[in-house]
Amino acid sequence: MRSLFRFLLRNYFLMMFLALEAISFVLIVSFNNYQRVTFFNSSNNFAGTVYEKFSSIDDYFSLSRTNARLAAENASLRKQLLFRMSLQEQYPVNRPDTVEAPAYIFTSAKVISNSVNKQFNYITLNKGSRHGIKPDMGIIDASGVVGVITNVSPNYSTGLSLLNKRLMGISAQITKNNYSGALVWDGENYNTADLKEIPFNVMVNVGDTVVTSSNSGIFPEGIMIGTIKKVDVQSGTNFYNIKVELSTNFKTLKYVEVVQNTKRTELIKLESNNVGE
Repeated sequence: MRSLFRFLLRNYFLMMFLALEAISFVLIVSFNNYQRVTFFNSSNNFAGTVYEKFSSIDDYFSLSRTNARLAAENASLRKQLLFRMSLQEQYPVNRPDTVEAPAYIFTSAKVISNSVNKQFNYITLNKGSRHGIKPDMGIIDASGVVGVITNVSPNYSTGLSLLNKRLMGISAQITKNNYSGALVWDGENYNTADLKEIPFNVMVNVGDTVVTSSNSGIFPEGIMIGTIKKVDVQSGTNFYNIKVELSTNFKTLKYVEVVQNTKRTELIKLESNNVGE
């Protein structure tokens, strides 16, 4: 103990200097917008680089599993393509010469950091603003919905995972009757979430499929979310308690797609004109 006191006394001025420097840095970042943005962009880049190195090591030991999954996805996509081609041959449709810009653009990305065991889980991707990634874009994988982009640096982006209690309800619907509700994570299990706002007069059964609805301005309609696992009537209200088993396995996420709704800005601008009416 005496040695500790001697060390503190001998280095008192140095430690006081470092403490004051740290306090000054915090104050500068907290109360100056330019410095705050610069700091968070730099820290985002640094964290992204570190995560990417660890992810590369993990990828090396999981190549066989990844290749098998990609082969299965390619087979599924090829099957869908052939099916669509056969439909076009059987039912030809006259199309106008002009080609409309796609409503959604998909950008592939690699997951370099992801958590599932917290109340507020985030996901980090190896694509950023120079790849066209922006906040409020959706994140999906081959199995279904993953999350929403929130912060972007030139080479990396982070987002709220579906397993994050800060993520406001995702617009979802039951495929067999098209009834829409809000999907929110219960904060308990990485395999399940709750579907809210479905009235109890609607026919709902265990095993029914839940997908994104047309009310979502972030995800295309029909993206898989999961299947209904449990249905209860919420006492004192007119709505069900619906537990949904998520189709995405958040513990094995490796590759995802970032979804850009090319018409979202136009839609938001149009709907903003309704405010106050």
